[in-house]
Amino acid sequence: MKDTFGQSVSITLSGESHGAGIVAILSGIAPGIPVDEEFIASQLTKRRPSGTISTARQEADKFEILSGVFGGFSTGTPITILIPNENTISKDYSEIAVTARPGHADYTAQCKYHGFQDYRGGGHFSGRITAGIVAAGAICLSALDKKGIKIGTHIAECAKISDRNFENTEEDIASLNEKLFAVLDDEAGKKMEEAILLAKNEGDSVGGILETAITGVPAGIGEPYFDSIESQLAHMLFSIPAIKGVEFGSGFDMAKMRGSEANDPFFYDENGKVSTRTNHNGGINGGISNGCDINFRCAVKPTPSISSEQETVDFINGENKKFIIKGRHDPAIIHRARVVVDSAAAIVLCDILAQRYGTDWLR
Repeated sequence: MKDTFGQSVSITLSGESHGAGIVAILSGIAPGIPVDEEFIASQLTKRRPSGTISTARQEADKFEILSGVFGGFSTGTPITILIPNENTISKDYSEIAVTARPGHADYTAQCKYHGFQDYRGGGHFSGRITAGIVAAGAICLSALDKKGIKIGTHIAECAKISDRNFENTEEDIASLNEKLFAVLDDEAGKKMEEAILLAKNEGDSVGGILETAITGVPAGIGEPYFDSIESQLAHMLFSIPAIKGVEFGSGFDMAKMRGSEANDPFFYDENGKVSTRTNHNGGINGGISNGCDINFRCAVKPTPSISSEQETVDFINGENKKFIIKGRHDPAIIHRARVVVDSAAAIVLCDILAQRYGTDWLR
């Protein structure tokens, strides 16, 4: 099993949904970087369920930093964070020891781990594991912010309801990072929440699209081909449960354009900096940052745990069966996933920047 991502700055994840807790180990962070535990806690709050549009499972996420931090600063050694699990009802999951929940990893886990996997709450496949990404990512977000790099994600679409696009990107990012339900148009957000609640009441779920903007990234980071910014970000983003598509800039819409439309004309701005008139390429050319905003979108599938009856199989007894999923589940996870995307992107950028400039650059 590969549970470590990154080269110069890396994250290792461990734990299960109903185990003792989640562990994240952040390695490669230079000594002397401030570690703000209040900020880590606020980021974890964005990932936690909230109100009637989320699961009833409430975890306090009272994390503990076991190593790598002293006197409020990183020491340069691995930062180990423990997030205990305190609110589990494992009996709700007894049937999935032999039953494949549609859309979940129960069957593929059985094929890979031969019945030795911890099936409770989805085990290591659960979105609960992303709490570790958020805790570690908070440290990376803080380090990047002090270098003038800002990251923000909004719910661009949910249940076929659209938010407005980024306009003044830095102001929009600042606004989003103060919100639990991350939209730029609050009226659109209310309609999305109503649609999520409607799906819940109908025993169903919804998905959507997250859009992320990153400002302040210097030109010239990244590599061609295998370690391009796109390939490294996509690798990490596809590691987040429920992410089923990633596109950069105008993405798939570029397939409908001519070159004269898709190309981003260069010019010198009033400060003498090279910029582009448009940003169809999402701030990346040849796998390398061009100094413009990095922009990408993630498709988030509907939560697979729904309360309607579904067809499935008993993979131990080799039988077809009907099945209703029990337990506490989200009718949508997109509003909780956006902070995971921010955190994942921050970890990737810290790794890329450390490879380019050395780990001390982040200090």
